[in-house]
Amino acid sequence: MSTTDAATFWDGVYAARPAAGAPRPNARLTETVTGLPPGDALDLGCGDGGDALWLAGQGWQVTAVDISAVAVQRLAVLARSHGLDDRVITARHDLHTSFPSGAFDLICAHYLHTPCDLDRATVLRSAAHALRPGGRLLVVDHGSTAPWSWNQDPDTRYPSPREVAAGIGLAPETWTVERADAPRRIATGPDGRTAEVTDHVLLIRRAA
Repeated sequence: MSTTDAATFWDGVYAARPAAGAPRPNARLTETVTGLPPGDALDLGCGDGGDALWLAGQGWQVTAVDISAVAVQRLAVLARSHGLDDRVITARHDLHTSFPSGAFDLICAHYLHTPCDLDRATVLRSAAHALRPGGRLLVVDHGSTAPWSWNQDPDTRYPSPREVAAGIGLAPETWTVERADAPRRIATGPDGRTAEVTDHVLLIRRAA
C-alpha cells in the first residue's frame, strides 16, 4: 500500500468517528508519565489527540504527528479550544518517509499498528535516537484484539515487548529497557462498548 493509500485509509478511519470534545489519554501513558518533570514530548500517531492534550495539560511541550490529515486538523482545533495551542504543535508525517526533527525527553507510540507498509523497527529506532540523555521511549502495543478493532484477523500475532525491543536493536550500554510486560485492563471503544484487553508495554530509557 502506497503512502497516499495509507493516508486515505487512516483519513477514512478518523472521518468515520465522531469528533471527541475531550478525548481520553491512554492509561499506560498517564501511569508512566505522572510524576515526571515536564519537558519536550513527541506523540507518534497522535490519533484523536487524548495523549497530546493530556501531556500539554501537565506542562509538556508536545509535538503531535499522524499520517491522517483529518486527525491532525482535529487535534489542532481541540488544542485551541482547550487553550493549549501554545503547547501543542501538530504536523502530518507518514513516518515511512518522514520523521519529526528535534530532540525530546519523552516519545510515545501508542498502538502504532497499521495494515499499510511501515517499518516499525526503523521508526522506533529513529525515535530512540531522538531522545535526549535520560529521555524515555514508551511503546504500547495491542496484545489482544478488541471487538472494535479494524483488524479482526483471528490469526494475528502480537509480538511481546521483549521481541519489539530486540527488533529495534539498540545498544544496551546506551538504552535500557525499564519495563516490558503485558498488563490487562478494561477498555472502552469508540462506540462505547467495553472489553478486557491486553497491552504490551515497552519503556526504554536513554542513558543520562
